[in-house]
Amino acid sequence: MLKLILIGTGNVASHLFNTFLNSKEVSIEQVFGRNQEKLKKFSKYVPVTSLSSEIKEADIYIIAVSDDVIISVAQLLGNKQGIIAHTSGSVSIKALNHKKAAVFYPLQTFTKNKKIDFSSIPICLEASNKEDLIVLNKLAKNLSNSIFEVSSSQRKKLHLAAVFANNFTNHLFQISKDLCDSEKLPFDILKPLIYETAKKLEDLNPSEAQTGPAKRNDVETMQQHLEQLKDPIHKKLYQLISESIIDSNEKKL
Repeated sequence: MLKLILIGTGNVASHLFNTFLNSKEVSIEQVFGRNQEKLKKFSKYVPVTSLSSEIKEADIYIIAVSDDVIISVAQLLGNKQGIIAHTSGSVSIKALNHKKAAVFYPLQTFTKNKKIDFSSIPICLEASNKEDLIVLNKLAKNLSNSIFEVSSSQRKKLHLAAVFANNFTNHLFQISKDLCDSEKLPFDILKPLIYETAKKLEDLNPSEAQTGPAKRNDVETMQQHLEQLKDPIHKKLYQLISESIIDSNEKKL
């Protein structure tokens, strides 16, 4: 059984904790976090600590904290013999500065109190040596059927792609909701369209699934849309994205 210690108490740490807690092959030995209030929910099931001097020995330490504190947290584990892995999409493995440095990156969006089925979530792994990669694979198989070996440079580009695919599209959903709200229309009216847009990608490349006035280069409709938009940033977004679609379509031709 793999002995695991989770470092962190936020969204990613909580989701990993809830899933590993039910594993027969992984034993969560401890959760470490600075916030004693947040540690309380973990303390019902496993030992917890807010003191770095009390962190136990384990096979694997997963650092699930904000990117800007990964390095300082990793320094607390400098004398540990186990694998030290962070969960970030954009931080290099070298930032850990440890002979058994690793990355355990679940490629998914995590939201508080929103349950997630890990079985289909891609887990991106990187390790300093082949032996540790084998151990990480064993750990990942307790979560997911989709496991990839990804280098730090590949992961940085993958994280950028994920920002476009998730963070930016979600913001566009918010703009869509605001436009609906302005006319007292329910956002739910757009959900079948949103679901179908995502579903198409099961069978088509994004370029093949693209539709709309920019794809048709319908200048009149696009001008009408711009006139309806009051927020200058929204206007700029509409123009830039439309220009990108037109440019992409012309390159295909």
